[in-house]
Amino acid sequence: MYLAIKDVKPQDNNLLLLAFENGEKRQFDMKPYLDFGIFQELKDLRLFKTVKTSFDTIEWDIEADFDLEIIYLKSQKNNNQQHSSR
Repeated sequence: MYLAIKDVKPQDNNLLLLAFENGEKRQFDMKPYLDFGIFQELKDLRLFKTVKTSFDTIEWDIEADFDLEIIYLKSQKNNNQQHSSR
């Protein structure tokens, strides 16, 4: 079982700062995925920054979402980021 994402903050360098339901903070690098399928549209930083939480994971305004399990497994711990609760 994976933890729900409670907050997401997009960064200019195609990183996502994530806060999980247990308070853990992680960062996820989207760059490796931006050459595939619908994620190619997220090379446009304006679209990339439309990311938001949706149910337990994240999605963008272009109706792209990302598997929570992959996000958690491929993200790195980041204890220095700040999040506001939504």
